Order: sequence, then C-alpha cells, then structure tokens
Amino acid sequence: MQLQDTNTPSVPHSAQGAALQQLLGLFELDRMDPDHYVGQSLDLGFRNLFGGHILGQALVAAGNTCEDRDVHSLHAYFIRGGDPRIPIHYNVDRIRDGASFSVRRVTASQDGKAILILSSSFQVDEAGFDHQIAMPVVPPPEAVPLAVTSARPVPELIPTSSEHLVAHEFAIELRPVEPVDPQFPDRKEPFQHIWFRAAGPVPGNAALQKCLLAYASDFSLLSTCLRPHGVTYYQPEMVTASLDHAMWFYRDFRMDDWHLYVCDSPSAGHARGLNRGNIFSHDGRLVACVSQEGLIRSTQFR
Repeated sequence: MQLQDTNTPSVPHSAQGAALQQLLGLFELDRMDPDHYVGQSLDLGFRNLFGGHILGQALVAAGNTCEDRDVHSLHAYFIRGGDPRIPIHYNVDRIRDGASFSVRRVTASQDGKAILILSSSFQVDEAGFDHQIAMPVVPPPEAVPLAVTSARPVPELIPTSSEHLVAHEFAIELRPVEPVDPQFPDRKEPFQHIWFRAAGPVPGNAALQKCLLAYASDFSLLSTCLRPHGVTYYQPEMVTASLDHAMWFYRDFRMDDWHLYVCDSPSAGHARGLNRGNIFSHDGRLVACVSQEGLIRSTQFR
C-alpha cells in the first residue's frame, strides 16, 4: 500500500488548495522504527484534534507495513480527545499476513496515552461478484452553494495565537444539499446529502486516495443524528464526539473528483447517535460505506 507515485499534478492556487497541500504533507509520517511512526497534529478549530486526522494518519501507518495489498476495511475506536498542539505516535502490530488478507492494528497515542485504536484489513487484488445500490438523484454540486469552511468553527475554544500548526481553511470542499443554520437549526429528518471533494489535485495512487477519504468521511457524518432534534455542534450546550468509525472500500476513486455522501441516522438514545453513510463517485459508483456512533450529550438533560 504505497502512498507516493511520480505523477504529481500541479499544485492548486486557492487558499483551500494550500490547506490540502499542508494536509498531504502531514500524511507523510516520520518513521522512527519499522512499526513506529510519528505524525504532526493540525488545529482545525474544534474542541479536540479532528478525528478524521487521526483516522487518516493511522491508516497511513498501517499501509506503510503492508505495501503489496490494498485496504478494504477499517474499524476504529476513539479513546480520548486528541490534542492539536502535539505530535501523535502510531505503533503498528502486524496481526496476520495470509494468502489473501493481511490485518494490522494501530494504536495512536499522545503523551503515552492511547487516543485511537484502529484495526484494518488489506486484500490482494481479486475478481468477484459485483453489485451496488443506486445513487440518489440530487442537484449536481455545481448547483449547490459551498459550505462555510472556516477552520475555526468554535474560535473561542482554541486561541488563534497558538504556535502549533493551524489551518485557516479546510482541505475538503463541502457542498451540503440540505444545509442547516449552525446556530439556529430547524428540525429535519435524519437524512442528508453532501457533495465533497479535495480542494485541489491529489497526487498518489489508490492508497493515498483511501487515506484521504477516511479523513474526509468524518466531516458532517455525526451531524446527521442531530438533525431531528434541532441542534448542532456549534451550540454551547452540546458536547459531541466520534466514538467509533468503520469503513469499507469497494471501488477505486479520485479524491479530486466530486463525491456524494448519502447519510442517515436510524437511531439515537442514551446520549449516543448512530450514523451511516454511502459514498458515491460523481458518475454513480458506490466507492465506500461508512458507519459511526457518536456522543451527542446535551447539558439540558443534566
């Protein structure tokens, strides 16, 4: 699962494009030992280190030890909130290398404490049966306004004068088909459709594309279970966090092309909400499926 190739597209010129180049640089982990890597953090202005950041880097670490096979699934638990001011250590356990599949377990830690545990499975290229559900019919991305992608959605939580890495734009362009007002949301059904793509050309082969998709899959998914309750992450009485994240990859794709994230939430209870997502390429191919449970704690219940 090699992350680099020699066919590097031109560097994008927009502010978001600069954010993408910064993120791609952070996906190049420092190798300390054969199965020990270190990645740098990035402040996106959330309460903690963005979960997709840890997820994407952990998948990079796992893939660095399994270069001849492609990842087909991952399952992760977020143990603690990550600190966007300090590096993350990734230790890889080589669980098994079979004839067709390889399994890796990655522990991400800061200050000697685990913040994420990821299990991922890699497979040799293999032909087989093929089917998929159809992509829903929604307005095209060109007809949908760009979401506000300020990298400091809750600016009072993390001072902008911090000396650690700070992103001023998201590296992923988001266009929600059914947006809500982040401060005064209406109650809506637990469904949403979001067009997204990398904010510029993405170099690399399928391995890098999948790591970046894992990163992007954490944007907006948890908000699906908040929609029926008329609340959002931005409201001060809400405490939200990803608890776990699972993902399955089925078809090749390019992250600099448009994709449609089709999300639904079948249930919420006990301060947790379940969210599911299907990710389609612009031409309707189902490239990945996602499932995540999130903490959705409100102080109104205390």
